[in-house]
Amino acid sequence: MSQDLKDKAITYLRSLENADWDTARAMCARTATVWHNDGKGESGIEENIEGMKGQIHTIESMRYDITRQLSRPGEVLQQHVVHVAAKNGVRGEVHAAVYFRFDDKGLITRIEEYANFIPAD
Repeated sequence: MSQDLKDKAITYLRSLENADWDTARAMCARTATVWHNDGKGESGIEENIEGMKGQIHTIESMRYDITRQLSRPGEVLQQHVVHVAAKNGVRGEVHAAVYFRFDDKGLITRIEEYANFIPAD
């Protein structure tokens, strides 16, 4: 089951890369919450996905490279680097540690992301 949850975490991120909001949303429980270390507190999954949708027009490409994944029943902790290329020419990486919690049906119920953007030289 832990490999299945690791694969689900990756599938969720791949859906974000492809702006496949319906797939991302379907992988989450209706009451799923998201927290980022940006000081804004937590939000519901709908608000989080709407925020990503609102920014996607500025992104030329985005790719998640998973560095490592650890899991135990119902949880996945992973490190990844998001390579981002904006349409205005800005390039950079987001280094992140992300925690995913899943319910007994395999739906994401919580995402916590600790991230730091590093502009490319």
